[in-house]
Amino acid sequence: MSTSQNRQVTNQPLETRLSPSLWRNRDYLLLWSGEIISTTGSQVSQLAFPLLILALTHSAAQAGFAGALRTIPYLILSLPAGALADRWNRKLVMIICDLARFLCLASIPLAILLGHLTVIQLYVVSLLEGTFFVLFDLAEVSCLPQVVSKEQIATATAQNIATYNIASLIGSPLCGLLYSIGRFFPFLADAISYLCSVISLFFIKRSLQTERTQKKRPLLADIKEGLQWLWGHPLFRFLALILCGINLLSAGLPLLIIVIGQRLHTSSVNLGLVLSAAGIGGILGSLTVPWLRRRFSFFTLAVGALWMQALLLPLLILAPNMVMVSVIITTIFFFAPIFDITQRSQRISAIPDALQGRVNSIYRLIAFSGQPIGLALAGLLIQDAGTTPTIIVCTAIFIVVSTSVTINPHIRQASA
Repeated sequence: MSTSQNRQVTNQPLETRLSPSLWRNRDYLLLWSGEIISTTGSQVSQLAFPLLILALTHSAAQAGFAGALRTIPYLILSLPAGALADRWNRKLVMIICDLARFLCLASIPLAILLGHLTVIQLYVVSLLEGTFFVLFDLAEVSCLPQVVSKEQIATATAQNIATYNIASLIGSPLCGLLYSIGRFFPFLADAISYLCSVISLFFIKRSLQTERTQKKRPLLADIKEGLQWLWGHPLFRFLALILCGINLLSAGLPLLIIVIGQRLHTSSVNLGLVLSAAGIGGILGSLTVPWLRRRFSFFTLAVGALWMQALLLPLLILAPNMVMVSVIITTIFFFAPIFDITQRSQRISAIPDALQGRVNSIYRLIAFSGQPIGLALAGLLIQDAGTTPTIIVCTAIFIVVSTSVTINPHIRQASA
């Protein structure tokens, strides 16, 4: 090795030289493998809940109510859950939450076998499962910087999002297969997936948080500290609002595709294939981010990914058939995770470990608040105006969002 090469290696940060590859990082692989299994199980049971409730009650409203009960805890509990995730032992929190979710989901097949299953039990399980998910999710995202180096956060984040997309892709057909064998099998599979996650967490050796030295104080004071950190960082404050706008737009996209498919007289099977292709696009986009991050700046990736989506969306108006619709949607879904992973890894790298839970909970609360509003508005707009005006409105909003990101000085100044 030449002298210049030696100097180059020596000048690298010690953390970079000592950090093993993600595929050789035992603790990360344990955390990631547990997430793969439990996320797939969650996707299976999420579809099984409405199927089982429809079979028991023949009421779509009651099936929708059960789904809403699972999402309500995230809106109500995010802020205190983020503060508690910073106070408590994150590994222990995740283990307890997954054990609780195991017991909740296991109660359903047990009740089916005993012949005592009720809709009330399904509602309670849905609510409890959503509650424990909030705590688990915030603890898990907060501990990522403790199991990988700072330079590996973007790659690890990309793999985590790709994992979610893969789980979404295979969860629905797996649920259909298991449900056809027996109604209790999807819930049993999900319960087992949580148990697998607990086992993987037990074998993680390193601490999932830095040592806490400050004295305990009121929970509201902790939440306020997280709010002050986010408010004091204009880049992340702006990105949270941008994500809220993006989620407001993207929430109604599947509904828009379904209505376009019906207008083009597409079968439900082909609609499923189109949405599956979109999921594959998301997976491929996620997997390209580590390669892109090594070659392009944060500004270039963020702006490029948003403008590509804004320019592709109006092409749906001109699509003559579902093949072209599928190509357009798959390409849009390819670019979507590029922006998501880029901003998420930037944020996780910047937040101090003691504030990870609080800041992420506030950030996600702002970002995800657009989803239910977007879904309702999309439904009303499609019903009253049709698909073409809806696409035009969504495109106009997306152009405003993309322009805002392009001209924002904090995005331009963000480190590569």
